[in-house]
Amino acid sequence: MEEFDYYEILEIERTASGEEVKKAYRKMALKYHPDRNPDDKNAEDMFKKVNEAYQVLSDKEKRQIYDAYGKKGLESSGFGFSDMEGSIFDIFNSVFGGGFGGFGGTSKQRRSDKYPRDLAMELELSFEEAVFGCKKEIEISYKSACSPCKGSGAKDGKTTTCNTCKGSGRETFSQGFMTFAQTCSKCHGSGQMMTEKCEKCSGKGFQEEKEKFEVKIPEGVDSNNQIRIQGHGNKMPDGTRGDLYLEIFAKEDAHFIRHHNDIYLEVPVFFTLVMLGGNIKIPALTKELDLKIPVGVKDKQQFVFYGEGVKSVNSGKKGNFIAVVNIIYPEKLDESQLELLTQLHKSFGYENSKPISCHEGLMDKIKNWFK
Repeated sequence: MEEFDYYEILEIERTASGEEVKKAYRKMALKYHPDRNPDDKNAEDMFKKVNEAYQVLSDKEKRQIYDAYGKKGLESSGFGFSDMEGSIFDIFNSVFGGGFGGFGGTSKQRRSDKYPRDLAMELELSFEEAVFGCKKEIEISYKSACSPCKGSGAKDGKTTTCNTCKGSGRETFSQGFMTFAQTCSKCHGSGQMMTEKCEKCSGKGFQEEKEKFEVKIPEGVDSNNQIRIQGHGNKMPDGTRGDLYLEIFAKEDAHFIRHHNDIYLEVPVFFTLVMLGGNIKIPALTKELDLKIPVGVKDKQQFVFYGEGVKSVNSGKKGNFIAVVNIIYPEKLDESQLELLTQLHKSFGYENSKPISCHEGLMDKIKNWFK
């Protein structure tokens, strides 16, 4: 049993929320996805570890046991890991909504294909591109089945039944009274072994091809949204192609703060407007808005402009635009400004050397508590 820390694998704190665990898993699973790292054993191992970590940390009961007793505590509680490889793509598909293939895909696909049908890639968008939509040119590298071996990797397509798993694609072994199963280490789950490698593809069963095309990004997409591009995945032995899944990463703006379909903007308000009130114009997504500052406005007070936010990619309904007041004060005053403020201060009946009593009568009230 290999020892590694689940929190370190997902690069999160031990106090991470369930949503943070899921977000970290999505990021790391895409990073180490076998389809993005072909023939990279280290990436394949990391992908398994990432899935194992998510399987535990996303489950409240398992996470509590792991936090208290580690992996040994999980195993003694009946949560084994010997068959993890067979389920990692079930976990992956449950988080990403299906559509991603791989060495852990359905057993039917694993046994017949040397690579998955579908592709996954991350697409980075600017704040404006995500909010308003855009067109992006995509360049991908996809797998195409080798013609001579028909995607089998074997010369002339000739294979024999794996003598280790007897064609099942699974190895079983017993430990005490328990029986465990894992993907066959010889045929890697295919159930077949090649007698001789195909000369054209060197036994891989495919060649890499490149493709460029334009994708229309809809208005209102956000980080962790998925866009499915049909017919731009890997090309299978039967000539059909899978799909491409774009995982969106939207960059932040220097001024606007996005929360789902709502937009927040911190609006600096000079301290004199707190007493005077007034109207100021503020920039929104598509136009200027008139913000009325009432007398006595509070710091961090929010003003909502309904329907001026981001258009929902699902419903088409727009979110809100929220202006957040940030009261600012001058860093220093010149002599004339200081004199004016002093006069204003005195005009309210206060002297410079006499502090303002903000709790008049408070001492008498406290004394009454003890009577």
